Amino acid sequence: MNFTVFLFLLTLISSCSKDDDNQEPTNQNQQNDTTEILYTFPEESELHEGTWLQWPHQFQYGEEFRDFLDPAWIAMTKELVSSENVHIIAYNEIEKNRIIDLLNVNSINLTNVDFKVYPTDDFWIRDNGPIYVHDKNGNLIIQNWGFNGWGNKAEFSKCNQIPQKIGNDQNRTVINLEDLMINEGGSVELDGNGTLMACKSSILNVNRNLNLNLEKAEEIFTKYLGATNFVWLEGQAGLEITDQHIDGFARFGNSTTIVTMNNNDLLEFDVLQSDIDKLYAAKNKNGIAYNFVKLPLTQNNVKTTYNLDLGYKGSYCNYYIANTKVLVPIYNDPNDAVAIQKLQNLYPNREVVGIDFRDVYANGGMIHCVTQQQPAE
Repeated sequence: MNFTVFLFLLTLISSCSKDDDNQEPTNQNQQNDTTEILYTFPEESELHEGTWLQWPHQFQYGEEFRDFLDPAWIAMTKELVSSENVHIIAYNEIEKNRIIDLLNVNSINLTNVDFKVYPTDDFWIRDNGPIYVHDKNGNLIIQNWGFNGWGNKAEFSKCNQIPQKIGNDQNRTVINLEDLMINEGGSVELDGNGTLMACKSSILNVNRNLNLNLEKAEEIFTKYLGATNFVWLEGQAGLEITDQHIDGFARFGNSTTIVTMNNNDLLEFDVLQSDIDKLYAAKNKNGIAYNFVKLPLTQNNVKTTYNLDLGYKGSYCNYYIANTKVLVPIYNDPNDAVAIQKLQNLYPNREVVGIDFRDVYANGGMIHCVTQQQPAE
């Protein structure tokens, strides 16, 4: 298949429509006091042991596809090695050696890099990778929420095995939640203080969870992630392959701040006006309104390095918080510098670094989508 045609088709895959029987959302600040909290999810800006990356390979989409994406993974690794450990998943030993050669050619110190050889379908480890949480005794464990290719839209059988393989290698407890709820990491944002923000379209969707209603979803999130306060947006099933993940346009920058966009940019990013209103009205579990940092979209439609005009603008919200760095997707656009400066103001004790993500964005995702943190013990 022609590479450009493939990318176009990939980003336009549609999903099943969302379940019409889903319950209406509860009041945003209603506390779920009847469900015991067994596990809590550390907020992303808390101290990491390391970052997990799944390196792109040729076995699904070909060598040309892989070669266009290599530079982004090289750049991320280069920045992360000075911040924390970097755990790289390679498809096989040949790929592992190829990646090592790439890192050596780019003079990247491998002291803080290790490799796991696991076959994968793709590279979106935020969605298929391990979710690290603390149990009631403070032990760090892995939750495996299952992955079904965003509702059976893409190959997933290899990626679905990654959390258990990591748990086995780390001799770490793995809690398998796959039969309880399919939930990709990019579907939920947590402020580290009891509030969860998500779009119903990617969770309460028959292509992930056939008989799940909102009340049951909240009960599960309370028990396994420690969420007692919920900011539910409707989202739009079928808008793109993820059925509108929250982390593309709204993030918890810290426990008191939501990072998003202004009203017009959110509309251009295909967020419903009713969801924008709910987002701007969000309050924490104590009923206190969040502060907002609003990043722009790119000024122009994004063009890849191979000169494909994607026909849409780029989001900067899908960034990743490391220990000493913040990695932000950039697009060779005038607003790159604006977004970097706004985030630098938010994270004065971290270095905010732009990573050229134009070619990755052609496939629908950004930096947060391809990284997964392992918190410190």
